[in-house]
Amino acid sequence: MKKIKLDIVGLSYSQTQSGAYALVLGEVSGRRRLPIIIGSFEAQAIAIEIEKMTPSRPLTHDLFKSLGQAFNITVQEVIIYNLIDGIFYSKLICSDGKKTVEIDARTSDAIAVSVRFDCPIYTYEFILSTAGIVIEGNDFVYLENINETPEEKTHTTAAGAYTSLSEDELKTRLQQALTEEAYEKAAKIRDELNKRKSS
Repeated sequence: MKKIKLDIVGLSYSQTQSGAYALVLGEVSGRRRLPIIIGSFEAQAIAIEIEKMTPSRPLTHDLFKSLGQAFNITVQEVIIYNLIDGIFYSKLICSDGKKTVEIDARTSDAIAVSVRFDCPIYTYEFILSTAGIVIEGNDFVYLENINETPEEKTHTTAAGAYTSLSEDELKTRLQQALTEEAYEKAAKIRDELNKRKSS
């Protein structure tokens, strides 16, 4: 069966499931998108690595990577290989240079590991044709406020609590939030810093 390569194109709060997030994977050479509902912990684990934020202590997926590196094991690719009753099934293809092993994993965990090992993500045509969405025109999905709860989304405005702080104060608070492992707060401060850089 021919594999189809996917990229992460977006991660945002799920509009359909409370407390969940929508991870959107895109077909590299096409216009189809594969939305996957994942939990908040896995969404944070993926976003933290994509945004190159450094937690004060290793997260579970960081530990998995460190363990793999310590024993010269690499993850060569992730394959989303099945879809049964709305649940995606994935596996990690791992190698130590001599032996290759397939390890079953939840799709959210597999993606969180793939971004740490910088390995490709694949699926098969039957999965994309069953669960994929075809995008018309230009489509952009951003990594947006993945650490906010719906209540925070309602009460947080663009002119939030951090707009009155100086850039140095924001950087200090960002470092403090990372040290305290307060990733929701860190994401908001990072967003404010990014907004200032772009304006």
